[in-house]
Amino acid sequence: MTANFLIGLREGLEAVLVVVLLLAYLQKTGRSQLVPRIFVGVGIAVAVSLAFGALLTFGPRGLTFEAQEAIGGGLSIIAVGFVTWMVFWMANASKHLAADLRGKVDKVAEGSAIGLVLVGALAVGREGLETAMFLWAATRATGGTWQPLFGATLGILVAIGLGVLLKRGVVKINLSKFFTWTGAALIVVAAGVLAYGVHDLQEAGFLPGLHNLAFDVSHVIAPGGFLGTLLKGVFNFSPATTWLEAIIWTAYVVPVMFIFMMRIKSPHKATATTPLTSPAH
Repeated sequence: MTANFLIGLREGLEAVLVVVLLLAYLQKTGRSQLVPRIFVGVGIAVAVSLAFGALLTFGPRGLTFEAQEAIGGGLSIIAVGFVTWMVFWMANASKHLAADLRGKVDKVAEGSAIGLVLVGALAVGREGLETAMFLWAATRATGGTWQPLFGATLGILVAIGLGVLLKRGVVKINLSKFFTWTGAALIVVAAGVLAYGVHDLQEAGFLPGLHNLAFDVSHVIAPGGFLGTLLKGVFNFSPATTWLEAIIWTAYVVPVMFIFMMRIKSPHKATATTPLTSPAH
């Protein structure tokens, strides 16, 4: 549940920040009458994301076990690709995100109503679709119970609450540090989802080595026990891990984490993002 809470919080705050920036700019430039268009776009993005999540959840049912595992494994790997791209994109884009959004608003604000609706829908929809796919993959990896979904929902609600407080100037967050720490944590979570996706493909017969275990500590860490459930929920750790899973996990975490940390420490990147406050009218 902790990992899914982190996903919901991270992705939710990204989407909320976009909405807050759009609303603040419209209010600051005296175009508050256009605010409903943003909310229409956000509503469309949320509906599409929920529909996509439902398709992922219920679509594969009725297929053979091998087909379900193949689809699940493939989509898990795609989800890891998306979340990896998102982590690096936010690390690079955070310092000029507000300017980019203002430029888009200025281009469409005086045009047809659909233009600003699309800005809101596309700005939030990207995070929504990424969240739906990665949460689906992470939920499969941790057993598919209600707890991962509860954790993700809680994270999204906290993100919305933080967005409201940011908009009103009640709290200030060092966004650069927030996205750095959560980005590093998500890389570890993504590695677990990637390893689980590889395991799915092994069970489907697409990849070899299903019975070649690198280690098996099930007698020490029971999969259904408290510690096993905790490690599974946070790190997607499996007490019985194949050699291919272990190799893929290491081959992902080591270079991706190294590149991410080097990108964060780069002198060309801003060290902090200016906290959001409610602008004056």
